[in-house]
Amino acid sequence: MPGKKPPKYKEILEGLRAAIDAGQYQPGDQLPSETALAAEFEASPMTIRRALDGLKNDRIIESRWGAGVYVCQPFAPIRRHGIQRLSKERWGSGASIWSTDETRELVVDQLRVEEVTAPQHIADALELGEDESACLRSRRFVVADRPVLVSRSYLPQAVVDGSAITQPDTGPGGTYARLAELGHTPVHFREELRVRKPSIEEASHLGLPEGERVIQLVRTAWTAERRVIEVNEMVLDASVYVLDYEFDA
Repeated sequence: MPGKKPPKYKEILEGLRAAIDAGQYQPGDQLPSETALAAEFEASPMTIRRALDGLKNDRIIESRWGAGVYVCQPFAPIRRHGIQRLSKERWGSGASIWSTDETRELVVDQLRVEEVTAPQHIADALELGEDESACLRSRRFVVADRPVLVSRSYLPQAVVDGSAITQPDTGPGGTYARLAELGHTPVHFREELRVRKPSIEEASHLGLPEGERVIQLVRTAWTAERRVIEVNEMVLDASVYVLDYEFDA
């Protein structure tokens, strides 16, 4: 109903969030004890605990075993340079396209490379025949111990079979450099973006709190002959990414 008062724990949660945003509590500062907060907000310890749990889910505070609750260090956003990162000058020189976005160490902590029967929409895009399979490169990327992106890249198995693309480490310049060596240089890209709720599996892989959104980014790569040579379906933690597209008029 309009004007309905929010639950007490939400009032406390927003009060603490406002205090942190205003700098009353700085990153690394310890919050008052549950007993002190209960007295300050005239609430039960259970209500205080619910409010603190909400802030923990939002990665604003963290518990330290035997030491109390502390304000988290803010996570610096990742600025993804959507055009520069796909330049042939980068991957053609052996640089990783990911290095365009992030100076912090980017870790792939989950990696699977396998030959699969592609989902129908992928098979249609890659123009695979009924008996043709795809090479799937599935990865999770982590920055500063935080999962930020999961990626599922599909390529025609017949094209990449026996190449480094089917290995965990594709070598300098990554997949696109290896495709160029195979005579299938990607020369044109399209990226389609949408923001949505994550699936249960995606939320688990990215460690997302309830209510968080993801960016679904699908990149298609074509050769000069207008053949689709890769479809990469990515899911990004929307709270940590800034998508940057810079180009001339």
